[in-house]
Amino acid sequence: MTDIERYRIPGALRLRLGLLAACLFVVATNGFVIAGLLPEVAHDLGVTPQTVGVSITAYAIVVAVVAPAASIALARVPRVAVLSAGILLVGLGTVLATAATAFAPFLVGRNVAGVGGAVLVPAATAAAPSVLPPAFRGRALAIAGLGFTLASAVGSPLGTALSSLGSWRLSLGVLAGLAVVLAGAVALLVRRLPEPPRIGLAARFAPLADGRVLLALGAMVLATASFNIVYIYSSAVTAAATGGSGVLLALLLLVYGVAGIAGTMLAGRLTDRRGSAPVALGALLGQVLVLGLLAVGAASYLLDLPVFALWGVTAFAVVVPVQARLVGLEPAAAGIVLSWYSTAMYIGIGLAPVVGGAALASGPTAVPLAGAGPPCSPCWCSRPGCASAARAAPSRPDRAGPPRPCGRIDGR
Repeated sequence: MTDIERYRIPGALRLRLGLLAACLFVVATNGFVIAGLLPEVAHDLGVTPQTVGVSITAYAIVVAVVAPAASIALARVPRVAVLSAGILLVGLGTVLATAATAFAPFLVGRNVAGVGGAVLVPAATAAAPSVLPPAFRGRALAIAGLGFTLASAVGSPLGTALSSLGSWRLSLGVLAGLAVVLAGAVALLVRRLPEPPRIGLAARFAPLADGRVLLALGAMVLATASFNIVYIYSSAVTAAATGGSGVLLALLLLVYGVAGIAGTMLAGRLTDRRGSAPVALGALLGQVLVLGLLAVGAASYLLDLPVFALWGVTAFAVVVPVQARLVGLEPAAAGIVLSWYSTAMYIGIGLAPVVGGAALASGPTAVPLAGAGPPCSPCWCSRPGCASAARAAPSRPDRAGPPRPCGRIDGR
């Protein structure tokens, strides 16, 4: 058994990582739950579901723009203060959205919450690998990343269930309360986080000059768009199988999310042992195959259950190796690189409603096919020439070697 396999995370560090994961859970659930609440929100606010879908794109654009700007503007603010303020803004924005009686104030509230998410996500993701030794970055990112995974596994289905029991306002109200509680918990319990080094403005944009960074960010745009194209319109994709039942849809989303937990943790361990490229490319290829199966068998609920499980594993297994690679390329500026990661992720989210809505116009089957398209683009990186280069010069995810001509996700 290796040192990596024997390592046990101390309880105090687990608490820090757990609170970071909880913050990410609230932020991610705030985004994911709208997919299940979309028809009810649209009916209550007197708009179409497509209009509410615009709020998802607007939310994503806000986060994509604000995340790198916040990384620059808040560089001298202690990490704990940034984390507390970010999750508090998420709570305040969610309160505004919950109280809205028209679409305009609802959109304002969503965008305020988006600003909070833009402040929090890169700070929390950068703080996670600093909690553990460098050799365990993958595991730290996986634990923190469970917040996003649990948002799908628990947050979104639970939000749909609460909406059925009460209303969409109850679902968002619970999220707002959790955000406020977490703001206090982070301020009191998350102490002595290593502070990022002071970096000038030019250096903050310097990672974008590295082709390896751009390739990883591009892969994340495509992978995130792929997931959200189908997830946002999952009720329409599975309507023939569920008969429009919210309970049956919630069960599918639960299966997806629980499988995503397994995929996240598996990806963390595989990234530490095997490196980022094989894990990321394998997950991308797996997602293409699974979404193809969903397009063929979406009308069968019995087939949808295992397909959603496989989809959860592959969709969430992409995240950890890409994050680990980015941290490994620029370990001294992980917060800055991961702010660009947040931008890439939310660009993918912003593209998804547009692409998914256009595909839905051709029928529900077209949606998973549209979702399968984006991951195909970075999969050219697995061509034989690149594979040979990787075998000739293997690397670890925590090492940032010089740029190579071969366009692998991890620069190999």
